[in-house]
Amino acid sequence: MTKSLFALVLTLGLGSFASACAAQAPAAAPAINDAQIAHIAYTAGVIDVTAAKQALQKSHNKAVRAFAEEMARDHTAVNDQALALVKKLGVTPQDNPTSQSLAGNAAAEQKKLAALSGSAYDKAYAANEVAYHKAVNAALADNLIPSAQNAELKSLLETGLKLFQSHQMHAEHLAQSLK
Repeated sequence: MTKSLFALVLTLGLGSFASACAAQAPAAAPAINDAQIAHIAYTAGVIDVTAAKQALQKSHNKAVRAFAEEMARDHTAVNDQALALVKKLGVTPQDNPTSQSLAGNAAAEQKKLAALSGSAYDKAYAANEVAYHKAVNAALADNLIPSAQNAELKSLLETGLKLFQSHQMHAEHLAQSLK
């Protein structure tokens, strides 16, 4: 129930983000600027690092812990690259309603997960990771990458998407193994 609710909230949030962008954007202008895109992508990475740290504190399952370590390592590395890029470009990531919504929804989900333990926690964490990566990957592919104007930012997002698609597959395998 938790995983589907979180997936629905996240999908609706990202879906309404896409709808809002489409409604606000003139035909030739990007729906969202690069500073906002950078903030959304960074926020999404921080959310997964936070979730991974919680999993490392709560889980005793070797496969779950290995997955969480991978999430923390990979998302931290991508965020470090993003910070280096925005510094190089002289861009300040711009907070926006989408990144705020992502952070709020993630905090609520972390609170729900914190109340679980043992295999119930492991299953819920893995299911949440599947849903989260599906939603973020869709947002990257459908909205953020096409809207990015800077070639280096677009390239970083595309590289991130490939990595996060592999994370989604890994999360799906983990979730299946925990059933």
